[in-house]
Amino acid sequence: MAPAFRVALAGFCMRKIVVIPTYNEKENLEKIVAAVLAVDTEVEVLVVDDNSPDGTGAIADVLAASTPRVHVLHRSGKEGLGPAYRAGFRRALELGADLIVQMDADFSHPPASLTTFFALAQDCDLILGSRYIDGITVVNWPMSRLMLSYFGNVYVKIVLGGMPVMDATGGFKCWRRAALEAIPLDDVRANGYGFQIEMTYRAWRAGFRIKETSIIFTDRRLGTSKMHMSIATEALLMVWWLRVQSLLGRINGRRALPASGA
Repeated sequence: MAPAFRVALAGFCMRKIVVIPTYNEKENLEKIVAAVLAVDTEVEVLVVDDNSPDGTGAIADVLAASTPRVHVLHRSGKEGLGPAYRAGFRRALELGADLIVQMDADFSHPPASLTTFFALAQDCDLILGSRYIDGITVVNWPMSRLMLSYFGNVYVKIVLGGMPVMDATGGFKCWRRAALEAIPLDDVRANGYGFQIEMTYRAWRAGFRIKETSIIFTDRRLGTSKMHMSIATEALLMVWWLRVQSLLGRINGRRALPASGA
């Protein structure tokens, strides 16, 4: 079998699961799930709902009952983005996912970019949807929030010893199974932006291949933003903890083996 054909076949056989954490997303959930499923006839969705009082979890159950490509993980209450993703990652791995995407429910992350993510994952272990790799590609943010995000990422890069990522706080990512399995999820402490930074930093320290690809990030039009100042503050402090842990040898600095086609 020719090498090129083997690579194409491996990509075709990969099980792809998009993990979408939700809390009060009834306005967006049905639409975002439909948009994701339309991208690829094999892609699946795992909704991780934190007992949303607006009925988001019930909507997710209806969607799951209508197609085997939708899965639901109900959690007892709102604990934050980091714990929701950790639970979702574990469930996606249990389901046998080869590629695991993390994605917001509010359409700030464009579903059309999933095709690019899956193609790049043939040769990379972690794909980051970046708002800052090709200029600034953010729509509908106030200047104050944009500057906080942009210069916050510059700060992160400096503190973490030049981690070669322009958008470490972004939450639209595609993981190969091996990369996600190599990160001890029980040791991941952060939430919010800090969670995004910590996961990427751990992958980089472990030597996995990271690729940023530009996305158009559009602020939500429906529902309520979960962003607040404490999330940004946690991220600013978390990077120093990560740096110290790394210097003490408590965050893996090994070189990862090249990923196979599977």
